[in-house]
Amino acid sequence: MKDNKVNGVAREGGLGQKIILGFTGLISSGKGTAAKYLKEKYKADTFRFSTMLRDVLDRLYLPQSRENFQIISPILREAFGQDLMAKVIAEDVKKSNSNLIAIDGMRRPADIEYLKDIPGFKMIAIEVDEKTRFERLLKRGENTDDATKTFEQFKKEHKAETEIHIPDLMKQADITIDNNGNLEDFYKQLDKLIK
Repeated sequence: MKDNKVNGVAREGGLGQKIILGFTGLISSGKGTAAKYLKEKYKADTFRFSTMLRDVLDRLYLPQSRENFQIISPILREAFGQDLMAKVIAEDVKKSNSNLIAIDGMRRPADIEYLKDIPGFKMIAIEVDEKTRFERLLKRGENTDDATKTFEQFKKEHKAETEIHIPDLMKQADITIDNNGNLEDFYKQLDKLIK
């Protein structure tokens, strides 16, 4: 982790200014785990890019599968602008009364277009090796198709339009966290971000 930038989050956040931590990383890297931890321990407001997609799929009575997310996301962005989800998240962040906000699931440069202009915003990249991410995906079963996924299917999903920009976005991060260790190590790194 880049200590100088971690300390920068705390200094810039200060009293009265929001600390907004946007998490990016490949599938099953720990973005949701980070947001959940910050919500439980620090009472952070949390927002997920996938929430709006889940809402649409629920309304259409379609399963919340990664395949359906990968179908519906480009359709909505093509129809309403590539920055559609970024606008929604930025408005949610602005309306939040919390001084600590965690955002889960930034995938493309357009996702940070509006967030980067909000004072207190920092993008955090979470790095994890591929095999570890696959094992975690099977255990968590967040989407309807996770538990039955093969490693080949998992690798193929990384080539989808919704996933291909993540490595480039991660290079733009203010802070990088290694999440190859255990949960306790990950939480310690998140605590360091806040302190």
